Amino acid sequence: MQSLAVATRTRITEHILMLGDDPDDKRLDVKKLKGASGYRMRVGQWRVIFDRDDTVKIISIERVGPRGDVYK
Repeated sequence: MQSLAVATRTRITEHILMLGDDPDDKRLDVKKLKGASGYRMRVGQWRVIFDRDDTVKIISIERVGPRGDVYK
């Protein structure tokens, strides 16, 4: 488990809050995962893996991790 710098943690938190406000915001760099269910949001070198249910408007964060490691 890696410890995140305060600035990185703040940036990831801000992006997650923006995701909650509007999951289709183009500034968030969200893409559907290939070969798996869910989505990924890029925040610098970090990735937020999440799933969304638009019928009940729920976003569930599955994992947050560095690029490359988070997909394993």
